[in-house]
Amino acid sequence: MSRWRPPSAASTAVITRAGFERLRDELNLLWKQRRPEVVKALTAAAAEGDRSENAEYTYRKKQLGEIDRRVRYLSKRLEILKVVETRPSDPDAVYFGASVEVEDETSGEVSHYRLVGPDETDARAAWISIDSPLARAMLGKRIDDVFEVDLPAGRRRLLVLAVSYPP
Repeated sequence: MSRWRPPSAASTAVITRAGFERLRDELNLLWKQRRPEVVKALTAAAAEGDRSENAEYTYRKKQLGEIDRRVRYLSKRLEILKVVETRPSDPDAVYFGASVEVEDETSGEVSHYRLVGPDETDARAAWISIDSPLARAMLGKRIDDVFEVDLPAGRRRLLVLAVSYPP
């Protein structure tokens, strides 16, 4: 049994200004604050003696690797991201950055979503990736449009109730 996995599909390289700022702030925090703290603690742990039995040294080494991995990812990702700040020419249709209110025609349940880049999704805030099946099904739809989408819970028919774009 191998550990090989097929490569994941490339994600869309778009992001809102606020999302870009958050990622940049995270990179700065990791590089300028967290990493020096961990390096200092790693140096102190290494000075304690035998590294093969030093749990603190092993832990700090692993922590430094995780920070470096995230720093590499963010550095590369921030270079290719395109910040979308303009509103679409047709604000009545669903596009990137839209806040959308939809109603499930079967259950009558109303849900609110915001279409954002894959790097800024947040399930608690109902921010969904532009690459998600639900967002792809919504793209281009207008108020009172009905569309169908395959979700993990099954096929759903949804009605667009409202579309807006944050300032």
